[in-house]
Amino acid sequence: MSLPRVGITMGDPAGVGPEVVVKALGHGEVREICRPIVIGDAKRLAQAGRLANQPRAVECIDVGLVPEDLPFGSVSAAAGEASFRYIERAVKLALARELDAICTAPISKEALNAAGHRYPGHTELLAELTGTAEVSLMLISPRLRVIHVTAHMGLLDAVARIDAGLIERTIARGRELVARAGIAEPRIGVCGINPHAGEGGLFGRGEEEVKIVPAVAAARARGWRVEGPLPADALFYRAARGDFDLVVAMYHDQGHGPVKVLGIEHGVNVTAGLPIVRTSVDHGTAFDIAGTGRADERSMLEALRQAAALAPR
Repeated sequence: MSLPRVGITMGDPAGVGPEVVVKALGHGEVREICRPIVIGDAKRLAQAGRLANQPRAVECIDVGLVPEDLPFGSVSAAAGEASFRYIERAVKLALARELDAICTAPISKEALNAAGHRYPGHTELLAELTGTAEVSLMLISPRLRVIHVTAHMGLLDAVARIDAGLIERTIARGRELVARAGIAEPRIGVCGINPHAGEGGLFGRGEEEVKIVPAVAAARARGWRVEGPLPADALFYRAARGDFDLVVAMYHDQGHGPVKVLGIEHGVNVTAGLPIVRTSVDHGTAFDIAGTGRADERSMLEALRQAAALAPR
């Protein structure tokens, strides 16, 4: 059986993306599980390899948009444009089945917007490029899997956006992805919105009863192993000790906080619901250390493992 072809987008060329890509590809196991193909800028990758004292040969689709004098560690429209074009090329290749999965290094939303590409983040950009109406942000770490009902929006907007249908569809997307990873009947815990999951109506305005309870009931009617709404603090504790295979978080920080506390260096971002497999590091561009050779590649390495595992055979 041939190895899955994983396209790695280089991310913002002024951030740590080029460095974590080069460092991750230095781990021998990567080429044992996939054929990594970088979509980025060959000269920038070579520069990052020298800075990290890890020069190495890398298979690269050279988009060639990075100015030679582009500094590390600062926001620029040129870097934002380049990062957009890397993603655009990777998606086209994946949709054409020339790649089996894509794995993305971090981008700067500020640089992306400065280049005229106005998206809240990777998730929304990938949804538009693939023509997908609705996707979910999912985080995977050694002790937690968390899928988000809402992600990049303000808290008041998130609560307004949540409804029973959206929650049920999010549960379905998360369940499908976890099942693809090898857990046929995942145990799923659904967070409440309010403290103590509303405490029987004491907190909030009845959001749990109106928005979450019908979704959980619908999922259970389909024979799925779903519990909720549960108090988020207790649910994450139980999930981390192994009681649940997937947690459904209602909004961005509810889900991101526990995963990052348990170890951001091992976290992976997966976009659920796309027609292609996409994984990503669970950290940003780290402009403060970009170009210093000090970036940690462990999240990129784990993202490559997940991409290879989820790629269709």
